[in-house]
Amino acid sequence: MVAVGVLAGLSVLSLLTYGYLAWDSLGLGPGETEATRTGLREGPGAGSPSSQPHIIFILADDQGFRDVGYHGSEIRTPTLDKLAAEGVKLENYYVQPMCTPSRSQFITGKYQIHTGLQHSIIRPTQPNCLPLDNVTLPQKLKEVGYSTHMVGKWHLGFYRRECMPTQRGFDTFFGSLLGSGDYYTHFKCDSPGICGYDLYENNNAAWDHDNGIYSTQMYTQKVQQILASHNPRKPIFLYIAYQAVHSPLQAPGKYFEHYRSINNINRRRYAAMLACLDEAISNVTLALKKYGYYENSIIIYSSDNGGQPMAGGSNWPLRGSKGTYWEGGIRAVGFVHSPLLKNKGSVCKELVHITDWFPTLITLAEGQIDEDIQLDGYDIWETISEGRRSPRVDILHNIDPIYTKAKNGSWAAGYGIWNTAIQSAIRVNHWKLLTGNPGYSDWVPPQAFSNVGPNRWHNERVSWSAGKTVWLFNITADPYERVDLSARYPDVVKQLLRRLSQFNKTAVPVRYPPKDPRSNPKLNGGVWGPWFKEDEKKKKSDKSKGMNKQKKNKNKKKAN
Repeated sequence: MVAVGVLAGLSVLSLLTYGYLAWDSLGLGPGETEATRTGLREGPGAGSPSSQPHIIFILADDQGFRDVGYHGSEIRTPTLDKLAAEGVKLENYYVQPMCTPSRSQFITGKYQIHTGLQHSIIRPTQPNCLPLDNVTLPQKLKEVGYSTHMVGKWHLGFYRRECMPTQRGFDTFFGSLLGSGDYYTHFKCDSPGICGYDLYENNNAAWDHDNGIYSTQMYTQKVQQILASHNPRKPIFLYIAYQAVHSPLQAPGKYFEHYRSINNINRRRYAAMLACLDEAISNVTLALKKYGYYENSIIIYSSDNGGQPMAGGSNWPLRGSKGTYWEGGIRAVGFVHSPLLKNKGSVCKELVHITDWFPTLITLAEGQIDEDIQLDGYDIWETISEGRRSPRVDILHNIDPIYTKAKNGSWAAGYGIWNTAIQSAIRVNHWKLLTGNPGYSDWVPPQAFSNVGPNRWHNERVSWSAGKTVWLFNITADPYERVDLSARYPDVVKQLLRRLSQFNKTAVPVRYPPKDPRSNPKLNGGVWGPWFKEDEKKKKSDKSKGMNKQKKNKNKKKAN
């Protein structure tokens, strides 16, 4: 009898547990059904579910290629590992080596040479932003009925109000305008004495949200609020651009628990930041399930560039780091997770670039791409979902005509086709060519993080022969860029130089203006924000016109 009683108790317990898990997996509470919850949510505009998928694009900042569990990292990322394993891992996926370039290419589907942002990043004090004549992804999605929301880091310029996220296609914006800042106070100093507050809600400083909350957690809470208040029967585009794991290296104390054994303080802090980010993405995924979005959603995860070893990031076994055109700067962690995928649990090794999201997502959203928009991206959904060949055969990593010229570069070194002093990089099929000064080129193995400070003693370095300004690699056979083949295959070098030259003919002038003293937050209530006012410009021009008229009248009187 005792045994029967125990078994009965276990049965009841298992039923309760099963019931709890079932509610949890559907995002329902006890006594709630999908129908009752949906009924409770129905309001104005509620109707049959949309065939257009909910699009959630999550962009991490400065996450290294190795810094995810499924790439062999010592940092635990159970959420990312699970989502990637159940989706499609992108293992031949490229972004740009820095923040602004990757973000601009994602939101326009165009290479930097076609937006004028081919040099560096947009600085806080520069009167510069993503050119206003470029149509953006959220604008195209709004055209077909999407609600568009951005949470996180913008970094595409803000000197004019027209440059703000809410003027570029987003219904709402909550986050920062600059490239980095304190995770708790949201203050940023661009230089001594040039400091200001950088947290916005739509077009105004979000002083009310200044509660000392760590930005990763604060942004996640905002995403949860957006999902809770939106009707899941209507399509939504959520662009979540986390600040993590960009410097400054800050994280809440509890996330350090598993990483006390990491001696290198930067690596330890970085690990804690990534652990917090992984938990945040778990909470976003749970919210998608809880509020009824998940089954018709596409979740895309990407880093914006490679990691920075001096700030705790690891790209091993790739070469180079953030800010360079070596694989460690541009080959990124990326995956797609969605119930709508046909080949779940697979690996995509086809060539994919961050510009490809623009046409891919517009097509999935049942939108139209205007014929006059000259895109550099391709629709790669069938490549990802069904395992088909990628329509992409090349990537222009960049041509930066104003980056520091390589001293020994010349037209002669480029066979009269290209000036190899210019920093550039291109990929065509298996081949990758670099010219000029590609940037920091060490391989930084895990042992480099074994000491208290960064230890370059462990780094692998190659001393190139003096005057070298051209490199050629077969990336498929040599993804770590260890064997330069430029001397062995001069004909391939010439072919790729000609392709560079063709791309360069389509480039627009570089936009990189000098800093404007009016950008100082002290002149704007202590806040980083738009400072250039069109009205002032008109007043000045009107005033100068008036002055000219007065001068003309005076001259007429003198003549009389």
